[in-house]
Amino acid sequence: MLIVISPSKTLDFEKQITCQSYTQPEFVKEASVLMKPLRKLSVDQLMDLMGVSPKLAQLNQQRYFLWRPEFTPETARQALYAFRGDVYLGLDADTFLPSDIQAAQNQLRILSGLYGVLRPLDLIRPYRLEMGIPLSLGKTRNLYEFWQKKITSKMRKDLDISGSNLLVNLASVEYFRAIDPKKLKAKIVTPEFKEGKNGTYQMVSFFAKKARGMMTRFILQNGLTSEEQLHAFDSDGYCFNNDLSQPQRPVFTRG
Repeated sequence: MLIVISPSKTLDFEKQITCQSYTQPEFVKEASVLMKPLRKLSVDQLMDLMGVSPKLAQLNQQRYFLWRPEFTPETARQALYAFRGDVYLGLDADTFLPSDIQAAQNQLRILSGLYGVLRPLDLIRPYRLEMGIPLSLGKTRNLYEFWQKKITSKMRKDLDISGSNLLVNLASVEYFRAIDPKKLKAKIVTPEFKEGKNGTYQMVSFFAKKARGMMTRFILQNGLTSEEQLHAFDSDGYCFNNDLSQPQRPVFTRG
């Protein structure tokens, strides 16, 4: 079983971490190619491209300027600990045991607009580059065209290495679009998480993102290997809802 999740906008390169192990990202050459046009953009252009405030545009302009294609523990951080958004709040990697970290390195992949695909222990430098932004480069009109063949090929390779054809999609729609499901040739299971209120169930973004992280943790710590085993997920009050679920789209509800 392989799991994919999205990165997060929120980063933390300051908090003390105990994990000393690290690996190098695979698509450094491609990331360097993307950095060339990004470094040429003004603050105003970044504001327009990314839809961010002047302060965030200036911060990311500085990140692009400082970015280098060399990664050491002194200049970079493992992706698993650098990302700190809602998914990673649910994942709670700070409390992982060494066995959990190894399971994550083997089974978890993080999709990225800059790095393509990351393993949890791959070192990254601070950045912000969402997969859905309209960044064109040469013959590619956007990041989906730039990355899709490379990401899909990498995921197929990792699935082959894992000995499984099961992919659990816990990424956002924006990021999962970077994978071509037809060429992946895998069984894709996409769990959904919904909150109950007044007899109806709806997806609430913050809670759904956190639940994706919790399910990732549940899979890794329990060594799950099948879609049916996912139904046992019961973290933070969620339970499998058979009435709302469909094949390869299990729904988990609470409230």
